[in-house]
Parts: sequence; structure tokens; C-alpha cells
Amino acid sequence: MKFRGLIAAVVILAGLGGVLYWSQHHKPSTAPAGPVVPAIVKFDSSAVTSLTLRPKGAQAITLTPSGASLWTITAPINFRADSDSVNQMVATLADLIPQRTVEDKASDLAKYGLSDPSLAVDVAEKNNQSAHLILGDRTPTGDAFYAMVPGDPHVYTVSATVDNTLSKSLNDLRNRHLVPVQSLDVQNVELLRNGQDVSIARVPSGWQIQKPQPYRTDNYEVDGLVQQIVSATWDESTNTPQSAAAFAHGTPVATVKVSTGSGASAPTDTLEVRKSKDDYFAKSSAVEGTWKIDSSLATALDRSVDDFRNKQLLNFGYADPLNIEYQSGATSLNLVRSNKDWYSNGKKMDADSVDSLISAIRGLAASKFVDSGFTKPDITLTVVSVEGRAIEKISFQKTPDGAIAKRSDGPGLYVLDSVTMNNLYTAAAGIKPAAAPAKKK
Repeated sequence: MKFRGLIAAVVILAGLGGVLYWSQHHKPSTAPAGPVVPAIVKFDSSAVTSLTLRPKGAQAITLTPSGASLWTITAPINFRADSDSVNQMVATLADLIPQRTVEDKASDLAKYGLSDPSLAVDVAEKNNQSAHLILGDRTPTGDAFYAMVPGDPHVYTVSATVDNTLSKSLNDLRNRHLVPVQSLDVQNVELLRNGQDVSIARVPSGWQIQKPQPYRTDNYEVDGLVQQIVSATWDESTNTPQSAAAFAHGTPVATVKVSTGSGASAPTDTLEVRKSKDDYFAKSSAVEGTWKIDSSLATALDRSVDDFRNKQLLNFGYADPLNIEYQSGATSLNLVRSNKDWYSNGKKMDADSVDSLISAIRGLAASKFVDSGFTKPDITLTVVSVEGRAIEKISFQKTPDGAIAKRSDGPGLYVLDSVTMNNLYTAAAGIKPAAAPAKKK
């Protein structure tokens, strides 16, 4: 009896397995919820030559491309456009799929607000191609708008976000940045302040101070300056006669010139900032008027060349050096790394002591900069890194308060305080051979 029960169980399990296999390999097809509605507006966004908005009761606004992802308002005024807003419009229209079809052949467009539409949009493309859309009233549910394509009797609904994206006023579409450029497009920044000109150019490694001298540059500080400049916006309400008068009689803070190309003919925007009592005002070459601005922009511009210089003495950062040479009086070190171990004259050195020296070298940073005072070095330091491709040589002249340092590849003089230098002296003096391996008993 037990044997028969076992056979019955096997048969049942086999049957269940077959059903499971069949169900996994013969899944029922899901019937579509409804007919698929094709796009009612479709075009190649990269081929657009103009975008015209015709809002009800207002002047038509025409926008044309002026560069990669950049746009210009060409009617009813000529002005730089808020390119992000226009690009969003193009992206919304380029493959616009409606929510649903309301009527296939509408006879009464007035009940949808389409006989006198709230907005008509015309897109012109290359090769005489075009696309069009008109928007009517909001639907009773409030989450959509009636829409149609001229010449097509169908009436559709589109999401309310479509109307939010497209229904922009002329004022909405104006670029409100005082320096209306993208930060990544900036190639040169010239800061004129208190008679001192600072010129900074973009280079493959980041930024390079060119004037007053070719100093090593703190990329983070320059990026912050550029971001402050290109983020500054104007407010229509601040362009008043009082603002103009305050600017005219104000104290100059700084003038900045931002170029998006190289050479004398590069496109350049100029921003001049002045202070009047406790307020700051600006005039920009990109937009007419005088504008009250936030003090943070004035603070960002009211800086000297030293604020943008790289205070770190060495560039190797957290890369592992390959070779360290240090010479100070009777102390002479020549450390060579092999895999993870350090050697001096063929003798393995204590790893912790070498790590302390590397840490002290990484910590060599200027407390300030000077133009003179370096005559004869007392200490020399050479660090080789990046698989031997980067060789940095530093000379130090001791002072009562620390030292003045100079790199071999530039004119800059770095003042290092006594704490920083004492860390270097202590770490160099602490280099020692590795402990002998314990003898096996």
C-alpha cells in the first residue's frame, strides 16, 4: 500500500510540474487597454530653424537657434532667450502624444476653445518642413487641455504640463542672467579691481592664472567665481532711476569680463559692480539697465589674485610617490618605492616613518604669498610621481617664522609657517630602517 501511495504522489507531482512549465511558456497575451494614439506633432528637434508662439491677446514670440542648445528671441524684440525653457518646449513638442482622442471630426470647435485658441505654436524646420499645434480650453477635470493640429479635424486632450511648458510670456522667455552664458563655455575671466588686472584662462587641467604672472591656480576657487558670475540674475523691479543714480555715484568694486572663446575677437560680456552705501549695483553689456544685486556677487568679485592661487606646494595629491629626495644640512634622504615597500641605498625602510614624511609633504601649504625674500635655499625637496612622469622640485629658505618656498617651474614664492615646517623636519628626522624580521625559534 505504501508503494502505491508513493507512485500516486509521483504522478501528482509530475502533473503539477507539467502545468507549471506550460503556464510559464504559454503566458496569456495582455489585451491593450485601448487603441494606441500616435503622436500628433512630430519633428526632428535638431532641424528646427524657428519656434513661434502666438498667445491669445499678445504679440507673437519667435525664437531661433543661436548655437548648440542656445536660443535667441528674434521677435518682437531681439534678446537672449532662456535656452533651458526653449529646449524644454522643443522636447515637449517633438514627439507629442495626446492623452486621448475626443472627436474624430469636430464640428463645433468653440466648445473646446479651439475656434479662438489660447495658444498657437508653429515650428519651422530645415527643407521647408513645419509642424503646428493649437491649444484651447482646460478640460472639466482640470488636468488636461483640448488640442488639435490645424487642418486635422481630430480634437485631442494633452496633459496640463504641455500648456505649462508652452504658455510662456515674453518676459518669461528672456534670459535673466546678467552674464547669460553657460559656465562650461567660459574660456577666460578677466577681473579688474583696484588697478590690478587678473586674467585666468581655461586649460586642459582646469584653470591657469596668466596675469599678473603665470601662477599655479586653485581650480575650485575659479570654478566658484565663474558660477557666481553666470548665476547672477536681474530683477525688473530693481531697474529704477534710483538704481542708476546710485551706480553713477557709487564706489567701483570690480569689473569682470567673461569670454566664451579665445583671441581678441572672442564673444565677451562685461559686468561692472559698484557699491552705494550698503547696497550693490551692476551694469551688464548683455542687458540694458542698472540692476541692484546681491552682496554675494560683489564679495566674489572683490578678491585679489592671491585668492585664486593654489596654496598647496605640490600637485601629487593622494597619488603614491615613486621617489622622494630631501636635503637639509646633514640630513640627506633618497627614498625609492618598489611595489609597496620603500628603500634607501638598497635597504628597506620603516613604512610608518615614510608614511609620516609623505603626510608632512602633502601638508605643505602656503599661509600667504610674497614677491621677494628668497635668496639662497637651505632645503631642497624632489618628489617623483605619476609613474615617473611628474617631477616636482621645491627649494626652501628658512625664516624665523618658518620658510619661504619656491617651485622650480614658476615664479611664485610661498610662505610656510613654523608648524608646517616643523612637521616636515620632524618627519624627515624620523625616517629609519625597517625592523629586522624576527628570528625563527
